[in-house]
Amino acid sequence: MATTVGLVHLELNVVQATSLKDKRRVIKSFKDRLVAKHNVSVAEVDGLDSLRRAVLAVVMVGNDRRYVEGALQQIVNAAARHRDMILTGHEVQWL
Repeated sequence: MATTVGLVHLELNVVQATSLKDKRRVIKSFKDRLVAKHNVSVAEVDGLDSLRRAVLAVVMVGNDRRYVEGALQQIVNAAARHRDMILTGHEVQWL
């Protein structure tokens, strides 16, 4: 049985943030929704002390690459549609 590990880095700009607390609230809410809906692991890996910039690493493990690929694409789409932030870039890797 093959194990598929998909990783996507999301580069985000939290446009309405006026403080780090605002940014962290938006990012935490988004992370919690991703974990609940897609059963992924999420960590903020860069931009932690930046007022508006955040980089999230989202990892999913599965045995069906098409399923993992589809879920990661849904996550990218959710980030692009989010009303409180702008997706400025993303990169998908397979481990």
